[in-house]
Amino acid sequence: MRKDTFKLKSPFSPAGDQPKAVKGLVEGLKAGERYQTLLGVTGSGKTFTMANVIEAIQKPTLVIAHNKTLAAQLAQEYREFFPHNAVHYFVSYYDYYQPEAYLPVTDTYIEKEAQINEEIDRLRHASTQALLSRRDVIIVASVSCIYGLGSPEEYEKVNKRFDRGMKISRSDLIRALIGIYFTRTNADLKSGHFRALGQSVEIMPTGEEIIQRIEFAGARIEKISKINPITRDVIENNTETIFIFPAKHFVTDKETVKRATTTIKSELAERLKALQKEGKTLEAERLKRRTNYDLALIREVGYCNGIENYSRHFSGKLPGEPPDTLLSYFPKTENGEPDFLTIIDESHVTVPQIGGMEQGDASRKQTLIEHGFRLPSAADNRPLKFLEFGERVGQVIFTSATPGDYEKEKSGKVVEQVIRPTGLIDPKLEVRPIISSGKHRGQIQDFIAEAEIVIKKGERAIATTLTKKMAEDLSAFLKERGIKAEYLHSDIETLERIQILSKFRRGDFDILVGVNLLREGLDLPEVSLIGILDADKEGFLRSETSLIQIIGRAARNVNGKVLLYADKSTGSMEKAIRETNRRRKIQLSYNKRHGITPKTISKIIKDITEEFGSEHKKIVRNLLILDSKLFKDNPNKFIAEKRKQMSKAVRILDFESAALLRDEIKELEKLIHSDK
Repeated sequence: MRKDTFKLKSPFSPAGDQPKAVKGLVEGLKAGERYQTLLGVTGSGKTFTMANVIEAIQKPTLVIAHNKTLAAQLAQEYREFFPHNAVHYFVSYYDYYQPEAYLPVTDTYIEKEAQINEEIDRLRHASTQALLSRRDVIIVASVSCIYGLGSPEEYEKVNKRFDRGMKISRSDLIRALIGIYFTRTNADLKSGHFRALGQSVEIMPTGEEIIQRIEFAGARIEKISKINPITRDVIENNTETIFIFPAKHFVTDKETVKRATTTIKSELAERLKALQKEGKTLEAERLKRRTNYDLALIREVGYCNGIENYSRHFSGKLPGEPPDTLLSYFPKTENGEPDFLTIIDESHVTVPQIGGMEQGDASRKQTLIEHGFRLPSAADNRPLKFLEFGERVGQVIFTSATPGDYEKEKSGKVVEQVIRPTGLIDPKLEVRPIISSGKHRGQIQDFIAEAEIVIKKGERAIATTLTKKMAEDLSAFLKERGIKAEYLHSDIETLERIQILSKFRRGDFDILVGVNLLREGLDLPEVSLIGILDADKEGFLRSETSLIQIIGRAARNVNGKVLLYADKSTGSMEKAIRETNRRRKIQLSYNKRHGITPKTISKIIKDITEEFGSEHKKIVRNLLILDSKLFKDNPNKFIAEKRKQMSKAVRILDFESAALLRDEIKELEKLIHSDK
């Protein structure tokens, strides 16, 4: 295993509260603290703080985020901080997923339906392969990391090693690849596929975007090369050794298959007796037919759809024993203890999410088992229970601006990061009435009047409502008043949301109206005013945590102000106001002592639908120069390949690369038309 060290690369050093936070967390880790919390205000640079902690402790690290988009953003940030280390992205590989289910009331069986994103599947394999081969690894994952994945021992055991000069025939190598679930093809290669061309075999491994070409001289490997899959250029000649990991995480050898089929048959016989005894003849016949069909496939090809439901039989685990997950691939000490760091990002959202996964899954599985669609052992193909998760993650750092009660209670140490490196302070807060009376204008008219003031200064405003309908109606009302406004909520697709936010930052419109805007991870330094409508309506959207998170969105502008519209004061409002004012007092005192004058954050506006500016154009021009020869050889084929790359970039949320490729395609198409 490679023993590379983590090397943090950054143009800036820790500032504000960051040095104190890094020191405190590292000391806690070295002292053996099991749980710690980094309570960092919005915009205080929590990710940079954690990057410094990772460099200091030099341990493999798992970062868990509560959704794919946030995980992608964090993975990109960590890649920038650790360009020479292995930073990987591990999320669910389903673009679409309908789990298997049965609805007894209507006697409706819903078959599992799924569309797998091949690029994300490749990234998942890259994650597990990195964990099995080196220690300088950061995996940024969603809660997908607590779902069953297949045994790391089996996965590593069946990986294939090929050496230059090795005695093996071309046909034996092909059989070896098929044995680890690679697919033979004559078309373009993609992850987990290979093709045989004359006296050579070309393989695209699951965890890499390169082609491994193996050339034969009789029954011996003569040469191994790495090939660029797009240009076909040789990246590396005369490679000595390559390792090819399986194309699937659930892998088996012949002995395991033999053992598993025996125990599946045994469980089936027991279950059929139990069902017959209960008078469930239909269920027994259904289970017998389905299981025997799966057994025939497993014996023939070592695999069947839904093989994960038999995972207990393949792994040899006992009934009720936790499944293997991504956590199983992380290293352990000689005593079998977890030897890695876990960072739970936005823990106030992520911790409850981790805790809720297993219960919903168990209810669905139990119905399938009772009605003869699955064997009882299928219940062991499940996500980890919360306690099981806790036993497998070693030392944990929760990070949040608003940690929940669980994090606070569990943490041996809570480290605050209240001072921002920029010197920016939390916004001023004012409570104003919802209903108009006397000199009070009411929340809508008052917000419009305040928004018009900041708009004249070239700044932006946000209004948060309680429902999607209210957001749409308010946006329409503002437009009728001649104010440029747009709404944003969960019904709007990811790419369109990003486009709307970019237009907002650029000033194409001035007021953004939304519901739960926290989910966007908004980073909008142009926003100096936020209006929280109906702030006194207790509930999820107006809880203490939600209010503090919303207030934090105005903390990136030196003129930040938040208006809470309420006709009565709630406990959540009082706590949020008290905490914000406490932080402001600390920040103002620090700035005064150190002679700091806060400045609004300057942040480049990036967009997937508009050019990023001169730097973007420069990169596109360079791409055109580099690709000119290949383009001239076969223009249409080359553009088709570029479109594939662009689609792939969008699928993994790499929108910057997608925009660069899109604009290169536009320029290439212009060249085709100009030649006609």
